[in-house]
Amino acid sequence: MSTNHLTHIPRPGGMPAGGGYTHVVTGTGRWVAVSGQLALDLEGRLVGPDDPLAQARQVFANLGRCLEAAGATFDDVIRLTYYMADVSHLQQVAVARNEVMDPARPPASSAFQVVSLVSPEFLMEIEADAIVPAGRDIPDPVS
Repeated sequence: MSTNHLTHIPRPGGMPAGGGYTHVVTGTGRWVAVSGQLALDLEGRLVGPDDPLAQARQVFANLGRCLEAAGATFDDVIRLTYYMADVSHLQQVAVARNEVMDPARPPASSAFQVVSLVSPEFLMEIEADAIVPAGRDIPDPVS
């Protein structure tokens, strides 16, 4: 399935169907890498202690702000990497992801259960890679 500058290959020949992810996403344009984001509000306070859905929604809000700063949107995301304190929270992460991304065109993704994140109150950290179409400028930075 091709959409503008990205091509999703959800099931390459000989591969099983992916569950909530695309096996391969490729595209043309400018690459954007977004560092792992935590569930922090604008003042640096944790959002949603012990609430994986609230934390996931905040993480995706933060990812969206970072993507916007690079002239990208969630439609440009080709890969998400999830670092989870408890992989059972992936269901809530999928809910939050599907609120900002088209579930019919999920990005490539990897998920890892880790022993700990930077602090025990964080349940997840998510990073993103995107490809922005040629010609889309980076907006002026806002302090």
